[in-house]
Amino acid sequence: MGKLNHALISVSDKTGVVDFAKGLVELGGTILSTGGTAHAIRTAGLPVTEVSSHTGSPEILGGRVKTLHPKIHGGLLGRRGRVDDVRQMQEQGIEPIDLVVVNLYPFESTIAKPDCTFEDAIENIDIGGPSMLRSAAKNHADVVVVVDPGDYGRVLEALQSGAVPLTLRRELARKVFQHTSRYDGLIANYLSRQDDGADKFPARLSITYERAKILRYGENPHQEGAFYRETGSTEPSISLGRQLHGKAMSYNNYLDANSALELAKEFDDGAVVIIKHNNPCGVALGATPVEAYRKARETDPVSAFGGVIASNRPVDLDMAKEVTSTFVEVLIAPEFTDEAVAELQRKKDLRLLTVGSLEDRTRDGYDLKKLVGGLILQDRDLGVLADLKTLAVPTKRKPTDDEYAACAFAWKVCKHVKSNAIVFANATQTVGVGAGQMSRVDSVKLAGMKANLPIKGCVMASDAFFPFRDGLDAAVKAGVTAVIQPGGSIRDEEVVKAADEQDVAMIMTGMRHFRH
Repeated sequence: MGKLNHALISVSDKTGVVDFAKGLVELGGTILSTGGTAHAIRTAGLPVTEVSSHTGSPEILGGRVKTLHPKIHGGLLGRRGRVDDVRQMQEQGIEPIDLVVVNLYPFESTIAKPDCTFEDAIENIDIGGPSMLRSAAKNHADVVVVVDPGDYGRVLEALQSGAVPLTLRRELARKVFQHTSRYDGLIANYLSRQDDGADKFPARLSITYERAKILRYGENPHQEGAFYRETGSTEPSISLGRQLHGKAMSYNNYLDANSALELAKEFDDGAVVIIKHNNPCGVALGATPVEAYRKARETDPVSAFGGVIASNRPVDLDMAKEVTSTFVEVLIAPEFTDEAVAELQRKKDLRLLTVGSLEDRTRDGYDLKKLVGGLILQDRDLGVLADLKTLAVPTKRKPTDDEYAACAFAWKVCKHVKSNAIVFANATQTVGVGAGQMSRVDSVKLAGMKANLPIKGCVMASDAFFPFRDGLDAAVKAGVTAVIQPGGSIRDEEVVKAADEQDVAMIMTGMRHFRH
């Protein structure tokens, strides 16, 4: 591209567009535009030509047809180096358009509004915008196309230097097709949800993630890795967290931090979670963050060393001092006091993540797991038990109030432990965690072995039913007095009988929490 001729600008997001247009005008370009964009440029005192004047055709159908015209798409798709294309453009009075700046109608933000009607959504499906973007991107050898306001600066700098290199043109074209692909996916997913008879899981799944950063490596040093952020997500999460201090997050840090925060979000009371190798090694409630942390660490102080910690309350100086007394990889919280940050920054490698308020914990969405050549998808496991006292108690002895409280706590933790999962706990603190064993009785034995606190008088939570009585017997021998478990085994009667023989109370939830 030599001299800049026509630049077509039509944007919904007008961030930086006036300054960009000013730079184009200074380069001698003629600005073509429509609607609100033309008004913004004109108001800034810059010359602008309405697209309807350029094409000689008025906007019609309430603005639905503005840029769908041969003088627009011919100007974008015409190949400057082909004699036939140039001749036909001249015969049809089509002038080349050298640069296109377009971002699309705000479909995503429109459908996110609680009062959005179907008609509102339909009218916010952009037609002309994607068409211009695709035309320009296809012909990126001759046309510069910009869909991201973040690219204005470097595009203008390249134009001012005399030429936009092909590598940049190709990168911008790639961003266009990624953008329009995501846009079409949003529309397809929205329309699928409008059909009452539609399958919950669409025949074709469109999910878009944007790369946030390249990681030093993946799960192991011989693997490469990257972190992608789900576009449009607003739920408080590790993905939207802000790092305040420390080394860059690793692949494993992200996995453990996500597990820690999601478990901390289960509790209304102040809670601290310590994760090691994607399993909780200590969870506790406390009147203050430091109290909860100390109690969580007491469960298994050996495993807590080098762990990932999440607090569902802001971290203050007292907790910060306790954290810096040992080695911790990551600390996550809604926020940190200034004094806490100053104390924690003494540990140069400690990663601090703030995730903002956890007040709105309304959650939905899918859980996805990648297979080789495929994907399995399910609802996220957001199952909760509001009131344990409404659940079945098949044993002769009913749980005491203290046991009910302990079972409620243990059940929330157990949901986040890898299967087979067993948790020994009291009402505010884990005592022993048995995770990821191939048999349930082994998980019970492991929970007992890992216990750093007395098990006598604790309760036990199991993520799935007991296939035999051996697991229950081992727990009672260790000191457990009550059990919460889903039930559903063909040997439930045998397990209940074993509980009655040992005066153990049992709650059956009817809800399983496998976690693989």
